[in-house]
Amino acid sequence: MKEAKQKNVPVLPWMRSPIDVSLFQECPLHLFPCLDPRLEVALKNMGFSSLFPVQVAVWQETVGPGAFERDLCINSPTGSGKTLAYALPIVNMLSSRAVKCLRALVVLPTRDLALQVKEVFAAIAPAVGLSVGLAVGQTSIADEISELIKRPKLEAGICYDPEDISLELQSSVDILVATPGRLMDHINTTKGFTLKHLRYLVVDETDRLLREAYQSWLPTVLQLTRSSDESLFPCGKTILPSTFGSMNTIRRCGVERGFKGRSYPRLVKIVLSATLTQDPSKLALLDLHHPLLLTTGQRRYQLPEKLKSFKLICESKLKPLYLVSLLRDLGGEKCIVFTSSVESAHRLCTLLNFFGDLQIKIGEYSGLQHQRVRSKTLEEFRGGKIQVLISSDGMTRGMDVEGVRNVINYDMPKFIKTYIHRAGRTARAGQTGCCFTLLHKDEDKRFKQLLQKADSDSCPVHSVASNSIEALHSVYVSALEKLKETVVSETTRKRKINFKSSGADKRKQEKHLKE
Repeated sequence: MKEAKQKNVPVLPWMRSPIDVSLFQECPLHLFPCLDPRLEVALKNMGFSSLFPVQVAVWQETVGPGAFERDLCINSPTGSGKTLAYALPIVNMLSSRAVKCLRALVVLPTRDLALQVKEVFAAIAPAVGLSVGLAVGQTSIADEISELIKRPKLEAGICYDPEDISLELQSSVDILVATPGRLMDHINTTKGFTLKHLRYLVVDETDRLLREAYQSWLPTVLQLTRSSDESLFPCGKTILPSTFGSMNTIRRCGVERGFKGRSYPRLVKIVLSATLTQDPSKLALLDLHHPLLLTTGQRRYQLPEKLKSFKLICESKLKPLYLVSLLRDLGGEKCIVFTSSVESAHRLCTLLNFFGDLQIKIGEYSGLQHQRVRSKTLEEFRGGKIQVLISSDGMTRGMDVEGVRNVINYDMPKFIKTYIHRAGRTARAGQTGCCFTLLHKDEDKRFKQLLQKADSDSCPVHSVASNSIEALHSVYVSALEKLKETVVSETTRKRKINFKSSGADKRKQEKHLKE
């Protein structure tokens, strides 16, 4: 019965004969075909001597014999090297460009993930004279515009026509890494921001980006990059709705061999996830061109190859003590603890910091914090100043922190996709790592069923010494009391802020009515 279910998983015909990435071998840089020598030097400076199987497989279908003839769907485990897998061929292909304009767009669901991907591009693109931009709302939109758009130099004392100036606005970047919301801001309001030269669209963490609308960014981008049949004729002209702001799309259109009516050069799409959706209705939104699926092995859900999974059966109401005892056993190794919500992450971090003499530096990473605070916390975690990071699921996708030895599921994930993305923060790039899940007795059966979806039956019990749990009781009671006081104080402060805010809004309305 189980085998029959697995055979029926692929829904679309093109998903039934994927390229198996696991059949590829690592390839030394000096043997990599068609790689720009300047990029080889940049990769060596990053510490690379060879490229991983997924990077070799994608290269073959892009720069190699595949020559970007098909759109790529990459379903590969977390930590396998997917970011460099698409960044390297795009930068290599654009290295010979003569005129600077926006040719590659990478869209990601979160700011932190976009910052990380931008760093990868920024490490290799300057080597071949390419510029990389970022549009994530980290700074004001005016600051972003100044980084993305090059304005003509105007001489003093000369009158210029505003329309002529707007025609001379040019892109300052060749590659843009963006989140959907800020991308739409630029599409609708930024003069000179255009996708008419776009050649590559990367949709990273595809299943999440397709699950949430994000201001309809995807249909907007596809509409703005799709050539009209009228452009086949000299007199044809495409007029786009005014809702697309200053974006005007004029794509040269020809006929690609074997695909009549498709524009050429066409917009190449690369979509990626460790848990790529197989829902036909969602995949149809991407308007994929003769798609090719690259996956690792025959299983849909894959855990990192060198990951070891363990479970801890906890007594009711004593779960924090099991966590503290486990953290002590791990001896200060770099570790991420995942909770089910931002509120849980905040309260657990507050509670643990009330334990006192843990000799472990613990930090919080959640959506309740300001972006600057999260960035600083992540930097300290990367640098080793913080050993344990308490996080909500906002950090499960794509985030790469070197040296994370352990992942702990404080709250059991409800879905196998969540488990895969959480566990994938460790055992990355061929390294070893452990994933511990804290469970109540009544959750054990459901957890076993969850792991079976990834064909993982090996999850031994990890035990903590009972005397270590007992020794923490008195400290735990004291920490709980302090947590309650903190929660009451924070709740009161929020109410005061909300009351002041609503009062100010009311006064503004009254003033407006009087006027």
